Amino acid sequence: MSSQTLYIDVILPLALPKQYTYTVPTELASEVGFGKRVEVSLKSKRYSGLVVNQRRGLQLGYKTKDILGVIDELPIISDIQFRLWKWIADYYCCTVGEVMLVALPSGLKLTSETKLVLKKGVDVYEKDLNDDEFLVSEAIDIQNELTIEQIRGILGKKTVYPVIKSLMEKGVAFIKEELQHKYKPKTIKVLNLSPQLEKDEALLSETFDQIQRSDHQTKALLAYIQLRRQSKWVPQTAIYHLSGVTSAVINALIKKEIFIQEEREISRLDSGLVEVEDKHQLTSLQENALQLIRSEFVEKDVVLLHGVTGSGKTNIYIELIEKELEAGGQVLFLLPEIALTAQIVARIKKVFGDDVGLYHSKMSDNERVELWKASMYQKKVIVSARSGIFLPFQHLSLIIVDEEHDPSYKQNDPAPRYHGRDVAIYHASTTGAKVLLGSATPSFESYSNCKMEKYGLVKLSDRYNKVEMPELELVDLKYMYKTNRMKGIFSLHLLEQIEATLARKEQVLIFQNRRGYAPTVNCDLCGWTTECVNCDVTLTLHKYLEELRCHYCGYKIKMPPSCPACGNPNLNKKGHGTEKIELELKELLPEAGIKRMDYDTAKTRRQQEHLISDFEERKFDILIGTQMITKGLDFENLKLVGVVNADASIHFPDFRAHERAYQMLTQVSGRAGRKGSQGKVILQTFMPEHQVLRDVVMDNYDSFYAREIQERDKYLYPPFYRTINITLRHKKFNIVEEASRIMAANLTKHIGSRLMGPAQPSVARVRGMYIMHIFIKMEKNPKVIRWIKDLVLAEKNLFQETRGFQSVRIKIDVDPY
Repeated sequence: MSSQTLYIDVILPLALPKQYTYTVPTELASEVGFGKRVEVSLKSKRYSGLVVNQRRGLQLGYKTKDILGVIDELPIISDIQFRLWKWIADYYCCTVGEVMLVALPSGLKLTSETKLVLKKGVDVYEKDLNDDEFLVSEAIDIQNELTIEQIRGILGKKTVYPVIKSLMEKGVAFIKEELQHKYKPKTIKVLNLSPQLEKDEALLSETFDQIQRSDHQTKALLAYIQLRRQSKWVPQTAIYHLSGVTSAVINALIKKEIFIQEEREISRLDSGLVEVEDKHQLTSLQENALQLIRSEFVEKDVVLLHGVTGSGKTNIYIELIEKELEAGGQVLFLLPEIALTAQIVARIKKVFGDDVGLYHSKMSDNERVELWKASMYQKKVIVSARSGIFLPFQHLSLIIVDEEHDPSYKQNDPAPRYHGRDVAIYHASTTGAKVLLGSATPSFESYSNCKMEKYGLVKLSDRYNKVEMPELELVDLKYMYKTNRMKGIFSLHLLEQIEATLARKEQVLIFQNRRGYAPTVNCDLCGWTTECVNCDVTLTLHKYLEELRCHYCGYKIKMPPSCPACGNPNLNKKGHGTEKIELELKELLPEAGIKRMDYDTAKTRRQQEHLISDFEERKFDILIGTQMITKGLDFENLKLVGVVNADASIHFPDFRAHERAYQMLTQVSGRAGRKGSQGKVILQTFMPEHQVLRDVVMDNYDSFYAREIQERDKYLYPPFYRTINITLRHKKFNIVEEASRIMAANLTKHIGSRLMGPAQPSVARVRGMYIMHIFIKMEKNPKVIRWIKDLVLAEKNLFQETRGFQSVRIKIDVDPY
């Protein structure tokens, strides 16, 4: 190779231990650049890889392959992003390729197995296509779909990615994975004046005379003229909003050939007509909190806003966002679960209009690619779930992490198993951005950092407009059962409060963090019970479908009419999920409108938003739900929250169990009485004296934190120690047991008592795989942590090369949550 040969390092969306080096043909040298995608081959497959380094005159001990083509004219990632990817890979013990796989939308990760399909309704003859694009489009039209290898054969060319990219950008074709999201182009109806009226003002004046008898038609035409001055095209809905007329009026004007109606395809990033509203006026307490946050930002890069539920944290967020936009910055607003926070998104969009972009996993990939590109320059505010941290911002100046305590910020699978909040804080430290964490129940990690004065702390202890915090009551279920004051799973006291609330035309929320009808079905005569064939768990009864389902692997069978073992027809259904609660309440309160919100009834974003909007509009009275209903919901008419079993999460086998129980119960309680009169919360429990429940009732976070943090310190748990959880899986128990024992022994030689295990988890088999855990606690010493991570990675690599253990799946989870 010549000393002038250009070499590039490329990362591929694969779990490869290092970047591959390719050579660049002379004719492509001027097109290659950092952050651009190039088409490369690896083991007879084609991939789009990202260029991350360029060098000349390398002395390599192996022969490199040439790249096949350059896909992008402009980079799709920046150097800042690549440094973030490398840090994530290093910190969370994975590869940069795995980070790339999670970070990039699917539409930017083409492989030779990708299939291309034609967009429905496209006329290729009307599109401005070159010969190659037209040939491919016709072939797809005939064969319905084509792989990239087939396209390569049709064109007789090695490199076809630029053609594919162009067809996608022109809206002619999409990769098949995108169509699984049921992609449809977003269209709106727009109106234009007939060409004669557009050109002739005198004729337009005569038209007004012709329709003067119809006030509605005159209003509609005047509204059109007003809106036409502001925009080249006028959405039909905009005329409805401005004039107050109905579709019948518009149709009459179309019939008279005054208006011409057409369908116009628009970007999903634009919301069409957005009614921008004024911000809410801050209260004196909020204004004081805002000033304190700004003051803390002078000295500290991270500030925690500890505000009680309903204190109006969003109003403060809006003020901070506005200030950043005025200074020319961009803002990333992170939420734990985007589909459940439609109300917050709506509020942000009402203030900032089309400056706001929405990004999350339930968008189609087409939308994600659009938003990816728009985040570079166009969109000033991005509202997103945790994946938004990977977007290629150019001027990021503020990151807001709302409900920062929420476990949804932690990705469990696949790698990288990152925590969105922690990555956001690191990312901000490298870009000069500030981070505001918000929560009514802060994580111990964040609150501990405030106590050590690493983060700033601002408290907001009162609800917005001085609304009282809800009244919390504990109902002793032992006493209620003993005195026959129960109806099914409801205490008479809770039922009386529900009836009184409904009588006042107010709404009720019932919380139970378990879906289905009954968690266990068994036979009292012979002891038979429903068990999953793939997992070590019982099957949950879903009565509506008369099915028994596994919530781990999805296995399901029909509910047997009698015991399969002994024939007993009276099977015992133990426990209660949201479905059972719904059916019991409908029997007890037949006049009430009742719906439930869990994974069975609200799998999609649309279903979730529909349920939330219907409840908000008071179309039904009682909403029953799992933890879905604890986050970010604000209902004006909701006055009563009932928790069917407040004990469920307290005794969970996890060192965070009390922290999570406190957070969940406080958050769901905070849904009650957020506006107007005081709300009420009733917690049914068998342990009314339990200190966690007492702290929830007293709304005493500081007391709860002080007691729990002492135990964390005593037993060497976070936030005082860092942790790693190593999970080993295999279809044969003896193999995974032996592998975990050997790995634990090898690591113990180096790290000693820092290692715990190996041990089986409470659910020891999932999806046919037996599981063993090894848990490591590490001092908060960067050198020690790095040393242990390197040992763990070396041990994992050794097992992958050791005969007999190569099929053992090893998962490394740093800072498990």
